Amino acid sequence: MVNSNWEIIHIPGKPSYPPTQQPTVSVFASVIDPKLANTLVRKLNNIAPLENLRHVKRVRKSCVDGKTQLSVILCLTDENGTDLDSMAIDLLELTTCYQLSPFVTQVCKYAAITKEEWEEQGKLWPTSFHPPTYNIDGITGFSEEDSKVVFDYMNFVLKLAKSAGCQLVNAAVIVDPSVNQIITSACDEISSWNVNLDDNEVRSLGTNEASISHSVANGSSSSMFNLDGSPDDPQASCSRISCLNPWQLPPPSSSTSCFWHPLRHAAMVAIEYSASRDRRLYPSMGETDERSIQLDSNGTSTVGFPAKRQKTNLPNVNNTDDPPADRVLSKSERPYLCTGYDIYLAWEPCAMCAMALVHQRVRRIFYAFPNPNAGALGSVYRLQGEKSLNHHYAVFQVKLHDEESMAVTNDGIVK
Repeated sequence: MVNSNWEIIHIPGKPSYPPTQQPTVSVFASVIDPKLANTLVRKLNNIAPLENLRHVKRVRKSCVDGKTQLSVILCLTDENGTDLDSMAIDLLELTTCYQLSPFVTQVCKYAAITKEEWEEQGKLWPTSFHPPTYNIDGITGFSEEDSKVVFDYMNFVLKLAKSAGCQLVNAAVIVDPSVNQIITSACDEISSWNVNLDDNEVRSLGTNEASISHSVANGSSSSMFNLDGSPDDPQASCSRISCLNPWQLPPPSSSTSCFWHPLRHAAMVAIEYSASRDRRLYPSMGETDERSIQLDSNGTSTVGFPAKRQKTNLPNVNNTDDPPADRVLSKSERPYLCTGYDIYLAWEPCAMCAMALVHQRVRRIFYAFPNPNAGALGSVYRLQGEKSLNHHYAVFQVKLHDEESMAVTNDGIVK
């Protein structure tokens, strides 16, 4: 039975606004002679490119008194508003040369995600509409069976986060959804004692061959966690949560059982353990086997490296810390980073962790609690909507409407 007190919410790449209430920005525009359109657009693109408004069309075509009228966007207005003297000298010279009469108008700040938004934007100024070309499971909703899987993994992450008694840390679990298998898990290690669950605890999730590999990677023993009770100092309990305080360096511990490093956030450690697992399961064939030896016309050997690998579709492999017994896989046959994997986090990641997950080609990110201080996936920034990135993942918050399983509010503060 799906936990009705939990809810999976998709976090889009831009803030959600009603189609009729989309944010706008002010621009200078001018009516132009249609014969000058190509010349002016070419010059304006050089002088004042609309870098942050690429979804907005430079020229608007309208009909006035039965005649076609063209208007062109000159540039954004400055913070002071409508003062023409704030325009760059090159633009002022252009308006004088072509006898333009600038006026101020509004255009939509963000690109439309839906057709309804695009139709409303066109009432202000025409924009381009490019609906998402990727289809990631869950954006349009989860089935009851899929929801239960998400809730089980999130419950597991929250148990990891409540480590070391009442002291909270962030926790991360990387999952291969194609085989419902945990790849690895980790907690913050900016100032930590390593925490693990044993295999029996993990298999209680009902996953297929679920296990944790980082217990072998760091050589630490496993332990169980108590979710009852709350710390005496709620603020102090959150001080160890790395992504909530990415600029705060924890003091080094004098205890020999602890260590600290400011960059070892839970997501970063999980990525490291996942890479370590891949190296164990798919050892390298050796440098000479990885390169192709070619001879030129003079008989001189040259070394050619294989083309960059984009994706790898592997058959399901058993989750074991021993490499395959039958053969050694080449680099082109190994998994490409975390392509296709999901990651579950107790707290919304900071910008460093979110970018690392971009580079890892993670497919979906689930987190329970927002990060009001430095959240990069909805609270402060929305990295998943940055068009300049070469990979995009879907982001979901698993919102807990009842806090009984863990005494933490949605702001990340212990109650």
